[in-house]
Amino acid sequence: MNGAEAIVKCLQEEKVEYVYGYPGVAICPFYNSLGDSDIKSVLIRTEQNAAHAASGYARISGNVGVCAVTSGPGATNLITGVATAYADSIPLVCITGQVNSDMIGSDVFQEADITGAVESFVKYSYLIRDPEDIPRIFKEAFHIASTGRKGPVLIDIPIDIQLAEVGKFSYPESIKMRTYKPTVNGNIVQIRKVIKELEKSKRPIICVGGGVHLSDAVDQIREFVRKYQIPVVSTMMGIGVMPSEDPLYYGMVGNNGRPFANRAMNESDLLLMVGARVADRAVNRPDLITENKVLVHIDVDPAEIGKNVGPTIPLVGDIKHIFKDILEQEVEGDHSEWLQLLNKYRSEMGRNSQIAAPDKVSPKDFIEQLSRILDDDAIYVADVGQNQIWSCEYFKVRDGRFLTSGGMGTMGYSIPAAMGAKMAAPERQVVAVCGDGSFQMSMMELATARQHGAMLKIIVLKNGYLGMVREYQHYSYKDKYEMVELKGDPDLCLLARAYDMTYFQISDNDGMEKTIIEFLTDKNSSILEVDVDPMYLAKY
Repeated sequence: MNGAEAIVKCLQEEKVEYVYGYPGVAICPFYNSLGDSDIKSVLIRTEQNAAHAASGYARISGNVGVCAVTSGPGATNLITGVATAYADSIPLVCITGQVNSDMIGSDVFQEADITGAVESFVKYSYLIRDPEDIPRIFKEAFHIASTGRKGPVLIDIPIDIQLAEVGKFSYPESIKMRTYKPTVNGNIVQIRKVIKELEKSKRPIICVGGGVHLSDAVDQIREFVRKYQIPVVSTMMGIGVMPSEDPLYYGMVGNNGRPFANRAMNESDLLLMVGARVADRAVNRPDLITENKVLVHIDVDPAEIGKNVGPTIPLVGDIKHIFKDILEQEVEGDHSEWLQLLNKYRSEMGRNSQIAAPDKVSPKDFIEQLSRILDDDAIYVADVGQNQIWSCEYFKVRDGRFLTSGGMGTMGYSIPAAMGAKMAAPERQVVAVCGDGSFQMSMMELATARQHGAMLKIIVLKNGYLGMVREYQHYSYKDKYEMVELKGDPDLCLLARAYDMTYFQISDNDGMEKTIIEFLTDKNSSILEVDVDPMYLAKY
């Protein structure tokens, strides 16, 4: 067995289904061996999207996503995808080929110090120098990626190590790392403090983040809030923890969130931040979430607790384990008056609906209609830009998932991530929703989907602008628009035909429901072009 075959054996031991990537000479031994296995390799059209596709797969399957690219530009192209996964704590193992070991540091053809380049946005990285280390390193990499605060791990493998003989392959059954021991169970003393504060509280609220999904703790959170009638708000990454129309859910917080959700969080006397970073997009004034209230911050990553604001009660541990422990306790309390007040805020502080141009589609009307027609367990993948903010506000999650790039805000995420999600759950509806700008950042992956039989449903909200930047220029530069008009866009009807996809179009609100149904039920991959009002705003 050589090193490349040992890597494949490691992936088989970890029950990997797919490897997303792009070959080159420095990773060819690995791909040559992978072709002799039962693991499916997916040829992505540009390396950044290998990480995005692995991310979509990981978020829906609950497993570690795997991508593999070659050295030099292959590895550096992967960086944005790695950083995107790191910002949203998505578990990936990223394999990069490297030049011969004895040439590292000589600036030879397609050499790049990738472990150094990604140092600030991976959980850990390895440069393999000895083929005998391959089983241990891969076992550690999968363990690190999938435990504690999840995230990407990068393994750089010189081509000579891939070709070198491995004396005896032995994959470790378990792993013990002296310097890596994430906390799983919450401290019982801290849990009792939380329960005591819950019993004293008159205006409690829970703010849920993406950590709830990553911990697979959705059921525990829903059981807890319904049992004790505690209102819930969410960060962008926490959308879907509660069904959007659950009476206890008051929407997304932050600059682009719902006014009554922000007011609810600010007026609470007890705030439980659960699996959420206290970051600027959700909390732009950290002092407001500590003023006149008890702040409980629950997170598996101790580095996040106290980073931006000091909690009254810090609680480190896995959310699922912590809420199982809390649910075993009995908590007294009546929050009916608080809920009545929040319901009053919700009825009085709803945003005024914008009026779209009569010959264009209202994003609100379209996304709400799409929500009603999609299956209850549909997976909705939003891209970045105005389409993301509209999706956060108007899409109604029931028992499905809402995926997007939250922490990094990476345009072009939706199509490859939707493809990975579809491969993880081929029986479920998966739609990618993007703007005409973000669509063009990853439209090359239509070829990947066609080649590998992933049925994609892509919605392009077309307004002819980089809408979010145009909106910023509208407010900040008094409508002095620069570098935002998208001229020369492709004809999506012809593009769909080129990739053997079915094309649909909605240019006004008439017949919208019928077209959405035809689009979703079409047996082929399909593109739905929606001509939205270019002056329709995200922040209104």
